[in-house]
Amino acid sequence: MLRWSRIAPPPVEPKLELATEAIAVSIRWFGLAIGVLIANFGPTPSSASALNIILILGLGFTALDTFFYSRSRVFLRNDPLFISGLEAIFIGLLCYYDAGLDSPFRFYYLLSLICCAIRYSPRITFITCGFDCLSYGILFLISSSTRQDVSVFLLTVVILIWITWAASAMARLLKRAGEELRKLNTELTESSSLLEMRITERTRQLEESQGQVLHQEKMAAFGLLAAGIAHEVGNPLTSISSIVQMLEHRDPDAYMREKLTLVNTQLARIQVILRELITFSRPANDRRGKVSIHNVVMEAMNIAKYYKGGQSREITVAVPTSLPTIEGVHDQLVQVIFNLILNAIDATSKGGRIEIIAVQQNDHIVCTVADNGHGIDPSVTHRLFRPYFTTKKHGTGLGLFVIRRIIEAHRGTVSVSSELQQGTTFTAKLPTVAGVQELNPARDS
Repeated sequence: MLRWSRIAPPPVEPKLELATEAIAVSIRWFGLAIGVLIANFGPTPSSASALNIILILGLGFTALDTFFYSRSRVFLRNDPLFISGLEAIFIGLLCYYDAGLDSPFRFYYLLSLICCAIRYSPRITFITCGFDCLSYGILFLISSSTRQDVSVFLLTVVILIWITWAASAMARLLKRAGEELRKLNTELTESSSLLEMRITERTRQLEESQGQVLHQEKMAAFGLLAAGIAHEVGNPLTSISSIVQMLEHRDPDAYMREKLTLVNTQLARIQVILRELITFSRPANDRRGKVSIHNVVMEAMNIAKYYKGGQSREITVAVPTSLPTIEGVHDQLVQVIFNLILNAIDATSKGGRIEIIAVQQNDHIVCTVADNGHGIDPSVTHRLFRPYFTTKKHGTGLGLFVIRRIIEAHRGTVSVSSELQQGTTFTAKLPTVAGVQELNPARDS
């Protein structure tokens, strides 16, 4: 049975090695161009054919080197000494068929050493220098041995060794500088990414702070409005109440007395509503203390029942009075439950059901506000607690954001679960007084 397997792509060399490879390829092509000129227009035209054949072999090798470089690879990267040996033989043959020790092709040894120095380590470069000296020494042995030839040979060997040292030192310096630049570039990139993350985080915090300030200003304006309405309505109500009391002292008949009693009952009801408005509009108290979740829910219910649609919803409350107390700010927790109830009213139609349940789980109170409304699209659930995000047509997008900030300030968590056309449940989990003391044992001392 045939089994297909994916062939892995060839490895890509590091950018530094590719950059040095570009220099080596350019040096080789330059050397070939000069070699063609020397072979065909030099002082030894009788050897042109042999030199051209050798140069053609060099052309093939350089073409392969260029092809691998074009694919972001280094030709025979793991066999540098094999390349050095071939180059030593190649240069020795060119010098032999040209003019021996005096051939201008002997300068190819220098180009070979420079290419080796910028591509490989100093150890490889000095071994390559040994190959070149051996190649040039063999050429010296098979040529005529005159005093001049000895001087040329020795001078060339000295120059080769000197060039090897100088090129290796320069290449090592450049590579070290390249590595330092690479490290600096990496650190700069990381610093830039970290700076962008910090800017994003600071921007988010600023948006949240602005959102909280706007919401507080909105609630403050609403409180002033409620206080003004309560004051303006309270004065005429006092007058009406006084008139009713005066009529009751006139010894009315049974029918009139029944009607005056009904008016008194409605006046008392209006006064209760006004007292609740005044209580709601008073400046928020930020003092922390022991808070009963039962009292919080009932106060929020007393306010929410006057909200549009509140009377046409079936609201059930299951919050035992025996639940442990919570350490927190009473007014802020009332605001949380109040906003959740209003959201549930908005999410349901006439006759909808809303359940408010609070239970104890270990050292926490878990309070849920659930409705059977239209639900929330799952694609936007993770964005509900962000500032300025709202699914309501005329919403500000600050209610749930402030709820999350208040709950987190009380060391609690708030979450939401919802299904379209099934309903939505908001869950607030807050530590009890005992739970807070466990989190802060030092406070007991």
